[in-house]
Amino acid sequence: MTRSTAGPAWSDLESHHRWLRAEEERLLRFHEHHALDGSVGFAPLDRDGEPERESPRELYATARLVHCFALAHLGGRPGAAEIAEHGLRALTHEFLDNTNDGWFASVSHTGAANDDTKSAYAHAFVVLAASTAMQAGLAGGEELLARADRVIDVRFWRDDEGAVVDAFSANWQILEPDYRGQNANMHLTEAYLGAFEATGDGKFLRRAERISELIVVRNGERWNWRIPEHFDAGWTAVPDYNVDKPADPFRPYGSLVGHWLEWARLVLQLHALPGARAEWAPAAARELFAAALRDGWDEQRGGLAYSVDVDGNVVNAARMHWAMAEAVGAAVYLARQTGDAEYEGWYREFWSYISRRFLDRQAGSWWHELDASGSPAFDTWPGKPDLYHAYQATLFARADPSVGLVTAAREGRIR
Repeated sequence: MTRSTAGPAWSDLESHHRWLRAEEERLLRFHEHHALDGSVGFAPLDRDGEPERESPRELYATARLVHCFALAHLGGRPGAAEIAEHGLRALTHEFLDNTNDGWFASVSHTGAANDDTKSAYAHAFVVLAASTAMQAGLAGGEELLARADRVIDVRFWRDDEGAVVDAFSANWQILEPDYRGQNANMHLTEAYLGAFEATGDGKFLRRAERISELIVVRNGERWNWRIPEHFDAGWTAVPDYNVDKPADPFRPYGSLVGHWLEWARLVLQLHALPGARAEWAPAAARELFAAALRDGWDEQRGGLAYSVDVDGNVVNAARMHWAMAEAVGAAVYLARQTGDAEYEGWYREFWSYISRRFLDRQAGSWWHELDASGSPAFDTWPGKPDLYHAYQATLFARADPSVGLVTAAREGRIR
């Protein structure tokens, strides 16, 4: 299949920027309509955008929305700061475990603990939300970041490993001593990059490097760039973990193609930061991108498969919206880093597929999941609770790639 790269790069075209801004507006409008309805955080949205008011509030989802609306505030959106501050109040009150420290994984719509376990994945998003709120000048952001950093330091971080442990009970008993996961560590890498730009503290940069080296450098070539999801306590991959759960929303069997693309973007962002020691990142990003297309892209029907096994055979052919959003980001950063027109062609291909298949032009937002044929599916995600991935996808091509999205917004470097 030929992918045209004729004419100027889309990321340089004001007409394309207008399309991206319109999509950004559509996404934010969908999520802000009911954002202030409840007294505790944000209710998840169903497929029509209606809030499920009595459903639990997830820590990671609340923190993501704080990040997004603090970022939108930096971009000049009236009312976005109020929404971000509404989420910040939930993070500093209802979600906070005042007895044992840290944050509950979820709370009820009344603010009672619903899941009192402590998740590294969700705590990573608290760091991200706090870093963005701090850069946006929102009250409590700096204090929240300091507290989240301390909790991760004391409870989750293992300096001898250069990574975090996944989960603890409410009173900090480790739940799975023999399990380590790349997903929480990948998102903590993103959060640490944001924290570094918010504070200038080199500790965050060094930790982002250590996690990236452990997961990407140590496992990339060894696994033919199919980055494993699951490891034992010694960081040896466990390829058959959850073999009977290929659609698990957070720990599915197999390797997730979208995560290879997410890592490609993250290591290039890491590489661009002042003082970073990641000379390996550009080559690794190219390999990760190539592996994702090799194993995951469906040339006949389009779209990226959700997961593959150690040999690259498709395990779950569902198409996830977040994977396509990360594909957009990886293509943008690689196009700018290499100047290779191949990445421009894929950038156009990814957005064209998103436009045809993922955009729900009737109810709003994006379908979160499609089946292999490209029709909406709800096996993993029943509604449309997530803004984070799709929203950032509308910013990647408009932002200065030498800094993170939040810093670019704060300094007026998003076109």
